[in-house]
Amino acid sequence: MARVFNFSAGPAALPETVLKQAQAELLDFHGSGMSILEMSHRSVTYQRVIDHAEESLRSLMDISDEYAVLFFQGGATLQFAGVPMNLMYSGRAGYYISGHFAQAAWREASKYGEAVVLGSSEKSSFDHIPALGEGLDPVFSPVTWCAPDIDQSLDYAYICENNTIFGTEWHELPNTGAVPLVSDVSSCFLAKPVQMERYGLLYAGAQKNAGPAGVTMVIVRRDLISDGPALDYCPSYLDYGTQDAKGSMLNTPNTFGIYLCGLVFDWIAEQGGLAAMEKRNRSKASLIYGALDDSSLFRGTARPDSRSMMNATFTTGDAALDAEFVVEAEKHGLVGLKGHRLVGGMRASLYNAVPYEAVEELASFMQSFEADHSSACCSDRRSL
Repeated sequence: MARVFNFSAGPAALPETVLKQAQAELLDFHGSGMSILEMSHRSVTYQRVIDHAEESLRSLMDISDEYAVLFFQGGATLQFAGVPMNLMYSGRAGYYISGHFAQAAWREASKYGEAVVLGSSEKSSFDHIPALGEGLDPVFSPVTWCAPDIDQSLDYAYICENNTIFGTEWHELPNTGAVPLVSDVSSCFLAKPVQMERYGLLYAGAQKNAGPAGVTMVIVRRDLISDGPALDYCPSYLDYGTQDAKGSMLNTPNTFGIYLCGLVFDWIAEQGGLAAMEKRNRSKASLIYGALDDSSLFRGTARPDSRSMMNATFTTGDAALDAEFVVEAEKHGLVGLKGHRLVGGMRASLYNAVPYEAVEELASFMQSFEADHSSACCSDRRSL
């Protein structure tokens, strides 16, 4: 059957040319007489694969040798623990709570030290990026609230840069002074250029923009992990310094996943790099948000000033009608539009490999669905 337009939030769409290259190389990788799935990670051939993936990523993001580039398993969720176990030296770090995954990271960090809440948008159902000090009541327990300015004695300040479930994104990074900024960039990784010097550490699950599920990239300033080992209770596998010294191969890595990530990195470079990706992604986001703003039936769930370029969340305000939309969209080859179970509604993820034509088809289908449900449009759903 024909390939569908895949708007899934992750695992997500991969470039078709990457899939075809992996298919062509599957049985005999570069004349080795075996599949890369069968190949020892200690072989010379595989060493070239992981070295190339790192070099390609460094080139795309302009990552200097001041930063270590590490490939982990365990998903981005494992780094909720990895970050505090490596960086919470004095036992205090700050967290912006901008959505489910930021909140989960904060809760995990609270097991290893004092997690100071720098701001939270939970009261408005995470529909925007919180300001420093936002959130007047202790909605979490236990919780320590920050002073008006970020305490410069904190070990790091943490954000989830793109909130996949709620469709919000940090458009300006917070000013943390000398406190290292740590960012979960899973859903906006490789979607636009970054200023690496603004970060102490960033990490990303690959399954959005970088490759298949099962690989997580951690990019960390070496000075943050070179002054001493990770905290005593940190497992060796999660010790960033140890993994850097071992070239991400303390144990057997996800060999096939890293290989596919390398192919995706190459594909991005062939498309013109991160600047080209941003241009394409902004045009897709503009199209879908324009359709939402022009609609009498659908409404976006994120505040306009916090809208994500990668994940557009929306609803009709009627759960039954939302479910009907998702079912009908699938019949038209538009899949992966069901919203996260925590919030319902719909979500269109506009990752790098999602073509502009897919968003055009989605916008057209939204218009036809609205026309077919004109009676529902008559009620003022924007007030819901």
